[in-house]
Amino acid sequence: MSSGPHVVPIRVLFSVFAALIVLLAATVAAAFVNWGAFNPLIAMTIATIKALLIVLFFMEVRYSSRLTMVMVGGGFVWLAILMIITMSDYVSRHLVGVGQPW
Repeated sequence: MSSGPHVVPIRVLFSVFAALIVLLAATVAAAFVNWGAFNPLIAMTIATIKALLIVLFFMEVRYSSRLTMVMVGGGFVWLAILMIITMSDYVSRHLVGVGQPW
């Protein structure tokens, strides 16, 4: 058994790259469609998926120890908390008379 670093196959890296290109096209396509209040939610969801792909495969977290996976998972949980807080502020602004959220 080799004690060297794990090497991700080129086929996997190109597949992830292709998925990132498709998600980029989805981001651009979503920007040209008026989704109303869902515009920020759709953009942040696509961005989160892209970030997850980059972290898992290009940063090789998928092949790391469980502790590393827990720390990265905690980072994504924290990101979700921040997104929820931001979206709740953004959507509820009209309730306190600050202005229209969209």
